[in-house]
Amino acid sequence: MTALKHQPALPDLPVRTVREMGLKELERIRLILRGGSVLEWRRLHYKERDEVDRFLRLCQIDPSKPHDDEWVRMILADAVEYLRKTFDYKVADAIANPAEIHDLFLFASGAKEPRRLRKIACIVLKVMHVIQHIEGRDLLFKLAVSEAELAQLVTERVTAITDEMRAKGLPIVEFADSIKTRESIISKLIAKRESTAGTVYDRTRFRIIVKERPDVLPVLYFLTQKLVPFNFLVPTQTENSLINFKDLLRDYPHFQRHVKDLHLDEDYEEREANKPGNRFSGSGYKTLNFVADVPIRLDAYLPPPDKDPRPRKGRIALALCEFQICDEAQAVLNEQGENSHERYKQRQREVVLKRLSRGLVVPKRAIEQAKQKDTQP
Repeated sequence: MTALKHQPALPDLPVRTVREMGLKELERIRLILRGGSVLEWRRLHYKERDEVDRFLRLCQIDPSKPHDDEWVRMILADAVEYLRKTFDYKVADAIANPAEIHDLFLFASGAKEPRRLRKIACIVLKVMHVIQHIEGRDLLFKLAVSEAELAQLVTERVTAITDEMRAKGLPIVEFADSIKTRESIISKLIAKRESTAGTVYDRTRFRIIVKERPDVLPVLYFLTQKLVPFNFLVPTQTENSLINFKDLLRDYPHFQRHVKDLHLDEDYEEREANKPGNRFSGSGYKTLNFVADVPIRLDAYLPPPDKDPRPRKGRIALALCEFQICDEAQAVLNEQGENSHERYKQRQREVVLKRLSRGLVVPKRAIEQAKQKDTQP
């Protein structure tokens, strides 16, 4: 498979049950459940170099390759220069020029001495995170990679990971991928509340149905270990009506010992509970939808590293994808009555027609057709 040919090898890991998860896993799952951002985090949770190495490879960075290490150090230098110029930060040389890139993450976790460097390491990594996104987007603009090709590349990766989850015994009942039709994209952009609706996050979508509700968490964590680096979650683009965080803490008491160390207090989600969800969904519709950037190496579209004439030699693009995860029983309920996809599309079409016809005369027949017409998702 094309997408798998150039990606760095990841060591095999067993499936982790919820009862085996600790603070690191809890924070990553919570980030997805609430659609948060790592820019809010105060520290990382790495203890060993191998953990960092694995994370870098998950981000499609092979630290053993000189060209990858050179590129990461260029991002680091950009971040340090930004902090020094913009805020007059005194960035220690151990952070600005570490012996290994891995050291940055260990400093940011408080796992490497001197621990006083933890805060500045976190700040530098946050800026690097932003610059990496800029680099990934720029690469797509500069290369002749069509949206369809990128969708195919990421679908190959997601399908391979789903096959691996099944092989490891995770109870995945259904997996499906889809790409939004042009008509569906037009309707979504018109229906959006924002006056500037320039981004559709779910052009490429993946639906994963698991056997029981508790199976969602191991699947979710496996995805963060094999496919989607936790920091590549797109903030504010999660819709979660499936799993309540405080219920999670109650159902798994071993998480209680980590509450005091959470980046945000345990009541944070309740204070944010009045944020609107998807206004076209039925009242009984429950699911976990989140959007993430899946890193994809584009070596096949670039010259070999030693012959690459570009001054900035990034080779990793970011592909926006939507993931929908649900348990089997709820998935059945989600297709009944007012929760059904056709009722969803009908409500959306009515809003689209109202926005288009505001201040204009529209034949009654057009209104009825908008209510009744069957369209593809």
